[in-house]
Amino acid sequence: MRPDPYTVNETPSRYFVTVAEELHFGRAAARLHITQPSLSVQIRNLERSLNTPLLNRTSRGVTLTPAGEVLLGHARDLLSAAEVAASLTKRAAQEPGRKLVVGFQANAAAELTRAILEAYRDSNPAVEVEMRSYPFSDPTAGLADGSSDVAFVRPPLPHFKDLRMAVLFTEPRVLAVSEASDLASQSSVHVDELLKEPFVARNAPDLWRDFWLATEARHDHAPVIGSDVSTVDECFEAILSQKGIAFTQASTQRFYSRPGLSFVPVIGLSPSTVSVAWRQDNEHWAARTFVGTAQHTAQSTPLPQTSQLI
Repeated sequence: MRPDPYTVNETPSRYFVTVAEELHFGRAAARLHITQPSLSVQIRNLERSLNTPLLNRTSRGVTLTPAGEVLLGHARDLLSAAEVAASLTKRAAQEPGRKLVVGFQANAAAELTRAILEAYRDSNPAVEVEMRSYPFSDPTAGLADGSSDVAFVRPPLPHFKDLRMAVLFTEPRVLAVSEASDLASQSSVHVDELLKEPFVARNAPDLWRDFWLATEARHDHAPVIGSDVSTVDECFEAILSQKGIAFTQASTQRFYSRPGLSFVPVIGLSPSTVSVAWRQDNEHWAARTFVGTAQHTAQSTPLPQTSQLI
């Protein structure tokens, strides 16, 4: 069984990484300033919590199992994000408070949004955080024009030189339809079955508009556009009025479920990625600390099964 590294918190991760680097419990215990028996117990507990062996222990030494190899990379990422967050938080304590604008669209980073904001506010109480919603016309959620400091975004985004992104998780794209549609009664639908259906299109830059129309999966069949919309609410109103159907992220069902609207799983469609994004030319600690907090929180917070943390 492949381990889920996101059930592992920072301390067990540090113990495991040290053993994996030393491939020797005695040397690893010395580095960690704990006893070897205590370290062995910690690793055993970690393996038990993941229900899989991480290390091969033989008379000739210690080696990583395949599951241990997978976990090692994720554990290092977790520790790195934690170190960045701690460093930036220390810098924040030495400077006066400020306002941080976090751009987003729709449900932002789904259930992860609240966890990130709570973690950030707990460690940066002097920073005033403003969540600012943006229409479909700006998929960068304020980063392109500098009206936001950081943002929750869903690539692909229009490129600009200073844009930087870090993936938080992925989730499936699903089909949103009116309950009056014949599609609503299906347990799933293949994207090829939808080529002639009218779609609700987002008033957005072509790259982002095309992604949500799934043009990459249409085999050169141009989408039929039943309506153009600028916001999530306009999209759902168009669907309920049976002007078209639309692809959306799976978490939409949990945040925007309303009478008359159905969501159908889609086969043959790539997932949607949620990232935290920032401008490389924004050097202020408040923004950089938020990015570090978002990454660290994403790696230690479970999400519904339809979402997969990165």
